[in-house]
Amino acid sequence: MSKIFGKVSVVAAGLVAGSLAATTAQAHPHVWVTYETTVIYDKETVTGVSHVWTFDDMYTAMAVQGLDKNGDGTYDRTELAELAQVNMDGLKDFEYFTFAKLGGDAIKFSGPQEPWLEHSNGILKLHFRLPLAQPVLAEADGLNFSIYDPSFFIAFEPEKTDAVKLASAPAGCTASLQDPNADKSAEDAAKLGEAMAQELGIQDFSGQSGSFSMAKTVSVTCKKS
Repeated sequence: MSKIFGKVSVVAAGLVAGSLAATTAQAHPHVWVTYETTVIYDKETVTGVSHVWTFDDMYTAMAVQGLDKNGDGTYDRTELAELAQVNMDGLKDFEYFTFAKLGGDAIKFSGPQEPWLEHSNGILKLHFRLPLAQPVLAEADGLNFSIYDPSFFIAFEPEKTDAVKLASAPAGCTASLQDPNADKSAEDAAKLGEAMAQELGIQDFSGQSGSFSMAKTVSVTCKKS
């Protein structure tokens, strides 16, 4: 495990070392992740989210070194299983970079389920589910999810198409992706990000109100019966 732990030093388990070593003066991303998020419903409640995270090619090349155990030139789920588990173990300390609010108040997730890694076309994809600790009524007002790294060590961006989906949602439920920086210039957004990094420091993964207001946010609503 220690060998794989070293290979993921910029994300998940090894992100502990990498992110904590960063300074506010270095508040720029080192890893890029594109995400697809599915909000999961069960009858009349929201029970959690399902993620697919696509890593950049440079991280992928570093992470899979030495993992092709049978030498066939591919990386199957069995060969990537330990790396997937190391990722999940490390991500726990960072709230899985997934934050939820209900009516402005933070709500918690329980542990991840069914994590696995896929390697296709030279790119790693991490799949996992995060159940909410307590299901939320589908009709509840102000349910939002955001995926981001408060330290800015990892850049999370939504997939350009179908970034947000609903699974088993009741009729009348919709999801939208809100970008608080949509009207800001790139320069203004960069200045805002740097200022927020200095305000938060690099270890603020629990009281994430400031960063939450900057991150792209998934808002879900259902028509009241």
